Amino acid sequence: MAQTPKRGLGKGFDALLPQNFNSSLLADEQDRIQKVFITDIYPNKSQPRTNFDDDALGELALSIKRYGILQPIILTPLSNGTYNIVAGERRWRAAQLAKLESLPAIIRTAKELEQLEIALVENVQRVDLSPLEQAASIQRLRDQFNIEYAVIASRLGKASSTIQNIVRLLALPDDAKAALHNKVISEGHARAILALKSPKQQNELLKLIGQRGWSVRQAERYVTAQKSGINNVERASARASLTSPETKKLSSLLKTPVTIRRMANGGKLEISFKSDAQLTRLIKRISNR
Repeated sequence: MAQTPKRGLGKGFDALLPQNFNSSLLADEQDRIQKVFITDIYPNKSQPRTNFDDDALGELALSIKRYGILQPIILTPLSNGTYNIVAGERRWRAAQLAKLESLPAIIRTAKELEQLEIALVENVQRVDLSPLEQAASIQRLRDQFNIEYAVIASRLGKASSTIQNIVRLLALPDDAKAALHNKVISEGHARAILALKSPKQQNELLKLIGQRGWSVRQAERYVTAQKSGINNVERASARASLTSPETKKLSSLLKTPVTIRRMANGGKLEISFKSDAQLTRLIKRISNR
């Protein structure tokens, strides 16, 4: 029988991560579970996931031999008496390795699946969802209903790149997920963290954002410095700074804020002005006219 998943944000962040299936969407689940012969089950040809780790499947098969299938797979019937997998192909493959003859399954018609899919789409569109909750819901749509990101994006009225960037938030380290959930960092900060591949670098950037109150632009400058080969944390941090002794001197001379924008090669000086008249005065001062 399917185990009841944890609800809401509650304890830990496992509730934010895509699970095998959100059983809260399955009405009258106990009445629907039935045994289906493995030989009557076929993978869905439109399944986005095509690669399965052999070692991980072997470990799952050993677990199934010992404990059985703890959560039913989801199937939809075909006209010839066989079934297509909607969710649970990994469990089906592992059950084959474990030499099981049948699997516990919940049979859903195409119409029922469409209703569940609509419910999930509507859930993603809720304005009160956190970025991580949105990411988890989108990933469930892809994994559980075999929907490509481009199709999800179309149904949500968003760009495909936007949807994929939201889902990427699930790859954040746990501490960064907690910081994003608690609004210590923003989505922009989170994307900057994800731009660094090393977990050590990611955690260092997270700490720097918290300790130094960096804006998203400063975090991005730090990432640019790291990627340009400046691996020393303090040197890279200096690149993220908006000011330097030189900008302070210029600010004093021009009587207006001057900041520095470091780039992979060199950088840019940014001189602020509040009006066209002030801009004219700045140009005269710089050109000595």
